[in-house]
Amino acid sequence: MTTVYDIPPDLLIRKVAGELKELDAIEAPEWAGFAKTGVHKEMPPKDEDWWYIRAASLLRRVYIDGPVGVQRLRSFYGGKKDRGSMPSSFRKGSGSVTRKILQQLETAGYIENTPEGRRVSPAGRSFLDGAANSLKETVAESIPAIAKY
Repeated sequence: MTTVYDIPPDLLIRKVAGELKELDAIEAPEWAGFAKTGVHKEMPPKDEDWWYIRAASLLRRVYIDGPVGVQRLRSFYGGKKDRGSMPSSFRKGSGSVTRKILQQLETAGYIENTPEGRRVSPAGRSFLDGAANSLKETVAESIPAIAKY
């Protein structure tokens, strides 16, 4: 069966984001329309569906790296802060955005919180692998090696 590792991340994240948007448990808070995703950003995201895209990306990231904590995920979503004439410096991404999305994914049943950190639940693993499997035919046209899975 095709898994998350076999499908290009951009296609998988867009597919999963569309499916997460239909769930009642995943919903962007009121402040998401004007919040930045980290101190290294100058403006908030322009895409209206950025919350669902980040949720899909976090779900995939926890699938690959789990068990993982919020601090490690903040490092993954960080970037360089432009400090003017001083050299750029790395800054972590928003902890609030990451934490709220992880809590929503826990409520949906896709992630579980353990003493080691958050990891994907069996329902979440099945959800992501199902999405990857549904993209198999689309990806097989451009990457023929995937067709054998």
